[in-house]
Amino acid sequence: MKIFMIADDSPVIRKVGRRIIEDLGFVVVEAANGEEALALARDNMPDAIMVDWDMPRMSGIELVRELAALPGADKARIIYCTSSLMVPEMTKAKRAGAAGFMMKPFNRKLLTEILTELGLMETASEAAA
Repeated sequence: MKIFMIADDSPVIRKVGRRIIEDLGFVVVEAANGEEALALARDNMPDAIMVDWDMPRMSGIELVRELAALPGADKARIIYCTSSLMVPEMTKAKRAGAAGFMMKPFNRKLLTEILTELGLMETASEAAA
């Protein structure tokens, strides 16, 4: 089974994300800040990591940079998540190692599309299974 990490300081976002992503067939791990996410990734690099742009202790950009430098990061897909269209931040995230972007609020359809685009799901029809 594929592992998906949600790194977000909002318990609501983590809860909603967990429900959707588990329903799509992933094992979900959660981190409330960048330091927790980095520690979890060091122990077991997930297949995908959704990184919130604004978290305590470590910004989303800093986390993306740190994650990209870890062993096994080349196989992980980092999804940079923002609540508004922030082109400069998104550009920085891409340069730091983000594979994709997602706007909040998100839903099952959006997550399915992104996971399919990033090669983590074969087709969008897997979401219906």
